[in-house]
Amino acid sequence: MGSIFGNLFRISTWGESHGGGVGVVVDGCPPLIPLTEKDIQTDLDRRRPGQSEITTPRNEADQAEILSGTFEGQTLGSPIAILVRNKDARPEAYSEMAEKFRPSHADYTYQAKYGTRNWQGGGRSSARETIGRVAAAAIAKKVLAAKFAPDLEIIAYVKSIKNIEANVDPETVSFETVESNIVRTGDPDAVEPMVELVKQMRGEGNSVGGVVECVIRNCPVGLGMPVFDRLEADLAKAMLSLPATKGFEIGSGFGGTLLTGREHNDPFRMEDGKVRTTSNRSGGVQGGISNGENIVFRVAFKPTATIMTSQETVTTDLKDTELKGRGRHDPCVLPRAVPIVEAMASLVLCDHSLRQKAQNG
Repeated sequence: MGSIFGNLFRISTWGESHGGGVGVVVDGCPPLIPLTEKDIQTDLDRRRPGQSEITTPRNEADQAEILSGTFEGQTLGSPIAILVRNKDARPEAYSEMAEKFRPSHADYTYQAKYGTRNWQGGGRSSARETIGRVAAAAIAKKVLAAKFAPDLEIIAYVKSIKNIEANVDPETVSFETVESNIVRTGDPDAVEPMVELVKQMRGEGNSVGGVVECVIRNCPVGLGMPVFDRLEADLAKAMLSLPATKGFEIGSGFGGTLLTGREHNDPFRMEDGKVRTTSNRSGGVQGGISNGENIVFRVAFKPTATIMTSQETVTTDLKDTELKGRGRHDPCVLPRAVPIVEAMASLVLCDHSLRQKAQNG
């Protein structure tokens, strides 16, 4: 069912939104990497629900349990299994969805494909599945720091919510600035307008979307492969595999189509014995391979599909009806999407670092 991601650093996520729990199995992690549950918990706390007034009020501590793959605080090289138990599941809130498909959710397509579905909060299509990704990425970050890129920085932030755009410089934005506000934007001046918009949407029983931008600094040269396994292609797959995503662009993105070749090209120069570029419209990737410049990409997230107003839909026995959203949902997924975008970028870079080492030594 497409629950496996990666080649050498491979993860398999499992679990449903309102089942007993969710988790991940990580295969391919090198041995002797320091790892404790605290290392994983730090990142899980950033994506968990109920963390602010503009996120879902579902009360989950999301405590990670390492079930295998470590001994005396280090990885063994064997598969690492991580479990997060669901504590505040309320499947009864979704009882009406057992017979009605939620507009713009996976309800109808999942039913049409498999002939069955878990209607309690969306099952596997719920964003709760991303817990496994974030937990696995905490391990990937440890591998990257220990083996390949100790100075690597992966910083995502909310670039825009609806028509409110933050002014953020990816060259200088800091993790501390992003984490200092509940929206997780890198522009302090955009915080209040964004918060007010999200609160307004929640008050109206509506939702809103936006864009998360991510910068990867100090990435080694040479990650990625030509043709099918281009670095930007794997980043795109990683990001578009996230719930609610609708677009991906890197570097100049679609804006680059408005430039000429002379305007768009990134001229090379030498600096301190290294090949550098005078601009970065390529977004840090050329020919599918990282060139040492900052990797900058953007991910578009749609408005949360569940809204608390009545909408037209159909029933499981194919009759027209209406449905009003119930349960606990984010009026805007962007603030909690930030650490998940960072997580997927970490998984891609860890996998490609291991592949680079395997092929080229």
